[in-house]
Amino acid sequence: MSEQTPLDLPEGDPFGPHNLPYGVFTPAGSAERRVGVRLGAAVLDAGAAAAALGSPYVSLLARPSLGPLLAAGRTAWRDVRRALTAWVTVPAHREVLEPLFFPLSAVTLHLPFEVADYVDFYSSEHHARHLGKIFRPDGEPLTPNWKHLPIGYHGRAGTVVVSGTDVVRPRGQRKAPSDPAPVFGPSARLDIETEVAFVVGVPSALGTPVPLSAFRDHVFGLCLLNDWSARDIQGWENVPLGPFLGKSFATSLSAWVTPLEALDAARVRPPERSHDLLPYLDDTAGDAADEPAGYDLRLSVEVNGHPVAEPPFSTMYWTAAQQLAHMTVGGASLRTGDLYASGTVSGPERHQYGSLIELTWNGRDPLDLPGGRRTFLEDGDEVVLTGWAPGPDGTRVGLGEVRGRIAPAIVPAV
Repeated sequence: MSEQTPLDLPEGDPFGPHNLPYGVFTPAGSAERRVGVRLGAAVLDAGAAAAALGSPYVSLLARPSLGPLLAAGRTAWRDVRRALTAWVTVPAHREVLEPLFFPLSAVTLHLPFEVADYVDFYSSEHHARHLGKIFRPDGEPLTPNWKHLPIGYHGRAGTVVVSGTDVVRPRGQRKAPSDPAPVFGPSARLDIETEVAFVVGVPSALGTPVPLSAFRDHVFGLCLLNDWSARDIQGWENVPLGPFLGKSFATSLSAWVTPLEALDAARVRPPERSHDLLPYLDDTAGDAADEPAGYDLRLSVEVNGHPVAEPPFSTMYWTAAQQLAHMTVGGASLRTGDLYASGTVSGPERHQYGSLIELTWNGRDPLDLPGGRRTFLEDGDEVVLTGWAPGPDGTRVGLGEVRGRIAPAIVPAV
């Protein structure tokens, strides 16, 4: 009986040939970054495989970043994916490929592409309503514009970090309503935001909006994201211009980018619209009506190894296609490596809430965890986001993980 290799996957593995997410890694003892494709619990050196098999895609895969592949466009994305699928499923390639696999436990994973710009949206109606009820208990939960456009803000691309990077507790000004003046110090209300991010490949021209129908021509894939939030710092600085220090200290991104083609079986229609939309956002008419733009992604949140939530992405009111259309309708151009996130994913039930501010109702109802009660995150706490999506023929498409541990705030020496 021959020895098992990474090509001998157990049935039902969520990282089988139907998935093949992309990442960037360095093997142990090497400083050379390489594009890799995950198969089971191993990563294939995609550039080395392309060279060994005489593939024309060496120029896209034998790189230290996904940038060249992202910029190559939809036809190249499809052709490279087909080639990779053939390489890992055709028995004739086994002898060549087997030495080019590395166990995930023996590699270092990196941010898979250079983040050009980062935008964070606010697209879960359930999340928006929950926060509205918390902060405006006697008012309308949704702001007047919420059902008419995807609300978002520009974040800091330079503080997007790969999964596994420690998150240093931020410092800043904070002021409770009863405090006479603001104080400065470490955030006391550090939170998570369970999100899904979309990765732009093909750029667009300045002044030229990207319509709903062009979403898949520009967006390469998606990955899980945790947009950590210092609720106390954010609450004090939020008015009138929105998040700044409360959101700029770290955004954790999965090391694996799942191509949109791997998620065709997970496409679903978004929730029914309650308001008529302006033409550039209307996904019920024209070409946009023929392609469901929502995704059935099943997310999970753990704090210190204990499950606390399972937010359903299928409930998101605004889709990634609408977010892209709105992001560019004013004339903003896209760049390769642009990253835009969904905003916190939350469902209608408490076990589906994607942030601690919802799960504890702003600290009123602490979570009982094996290591002690929690309202917000304490130093040493570790949060892990995972997810999967329905795949072809009853399979599951694994979405990797986003892991981050809270490190104490850095206090400058006096």
